Amino acid sequence: MQIPVKEGGTHVKRKRLQGLKGRWMQTSVLMTCGIVILGVVLFTLGVFSYYRSAVLTGLTAKAQSASEFFTTYVSQTYAEYYKSAYRYTESFEDKDVLELQFINTRGVVEVSSYGITAGTSPGTPDITEALQNKIVGSWTGKSSSTGEPVMAVTAPLLSSDDTVVGAMRYITSLKTVNAQIWHASAVAAGVGLLIILAVVISSFYFIRTVTEPIVEVTALARRIASGSYGIQAEKKYNDEIGDLIDAVNEMSVKIGESEKTQTEFISSVSHELRTPLTAITGWAETLTYDDAITGDSRRGIQIISKESGRLTKMVEDLLEFTRIQDGRFNLNLQKMDVAAELEDAIFTYGELLRQEGITVEYEPPAREIPLILGDSERLKQVFLNIMDNAAKYGRAAGRFTVTIGATAGWVVIRFRDYGPGIPENELPFVKRKFYKGSSKQRGSGIGLSVCDEIITRHKGRLIIENNSDGKGGVAVTVYLPVINEEELKI
Repeated sequence: MQIPVKEGGTHVKRKRLQGLKGRWMQTSVLMTCGIVILGVVLFTLGVFSYYRSAVLTGLTAKAQSASEFFTTYVSQTYAEYYKSAYRYTESFEDKDVLELQFINTRGVVEVSSYGITAGTSPGTPDITEALQNKIVGSWTGKSSSTGEPVMAVTAPLLSSDDTVVGAMRYITSLKTVNAQIWHASAVAAGVGLLIILAVVISSFYFIRTVTEPIVEVTALARRIASGSYGIQAEKKYNDEIGDLIDAVNEMSVKIGESEKTQTEFISSVSHELRTPLTAITGWAETLTYDDAITGDSRRGIQIISKESGRLTKMVEDLLEFTRIQDGRFNLNLQKMDVAAELEDAIFTYGELLRQEGITVEYEPPAREIPLILGDSERLKQVFLNIMDNAAKYGRAAGRFTVTIGATAGWVVIRFRDYGPGIPENELPFVKRKFYKGSSKQRGSGIGLSVCDEIITRHKGRLIIENNSDGKGGVAVTVYLPVINEEELKI
């Protein structure tokens, strides 16, 4: 069984953040892709414009020179124009790459170097421009017969009196030109992809040199926050990252020194307080048996005895805390009946609570509780500490409940009071040492920290949460693992 881990009444979930690496890669790759795509588009448009312009210029020059030749050197009658057109078409040398057409004034093809288009009427804008406006016209589109992309240039044929007697038209396929354009674009796109790949690889390398030290420093900071004071991170870079590592290392050392000083001070003060408190407690108990002391004096002695007992418990908690801090905290683990130990603690502490008007409601388990491997004295210390808190914070209700049971390899002990509860924003921190939150109750703030350490060393879990049944109060649940088959052989 997995123990549900809750803090503040909600399950703690580890959130996977995108982080610096993701943001950097998105920014750099997106920006690079945008620039490369823009560059490829502009390059393709430039190549397209260059090739189309070159073809158009060549065809226009060829059409103009040919039409001027016809106008200047060929007889000016209509019959001679087209007799010359037939001869010119038959001897046309570029028929493998160009189609030459002679068009009459009605826009009908009279002669064609391909032959198959003779007698057709293309009706394209270039023919209209030549016949009606007496200027060289051009057109780009698809051939009606083959469907392939073509470019046509048409020049007017004029008689001596400047009358249009026809037109000369050159047509070329753009299939090869378009293939060259796409080839150039593909090369540009390939270069762009190589640039993007180079940027991605270089970005990965660069961001790795940034994020890995940050991850290490983050892990170090978390270890420091969890109590591993004085640990150091290796400095690998003499830059801003290196300065950050130096600062964290220096902080770790100073916190370690401060923590050591604090622990030594607490230990020293606790030991110094222990002796006079023992004397005060002893004499207070002795004086309670003196019949000569009556009235307010006896009541004062009882107050002294009670307060000295509270201070003695606080000193014991502080000493326990210092043992944990300096590594002198050990467990004497043995097979034990945890239910019997819990009942002894309830019996011992329950009588004191009844004198204060607080009832401990405990019902023995319906079935036998399995044995655990534990330190009976330490666990009893945990039970007493938790019950003391339940009595302290739930005093107004005059009662708290204790239950014990077993489920799927765990012994589960639950302490529940009916007090005001803990503010939700303080729940995640109540097990931290010296944390008291907004509570006005007196105490050192380390009792739950010590309890949590003891339960953790028993491989268990201490869960603190507000009750959700609408009756208020706090529930403290202790999970302790049941002895497995191999441990039973010990």
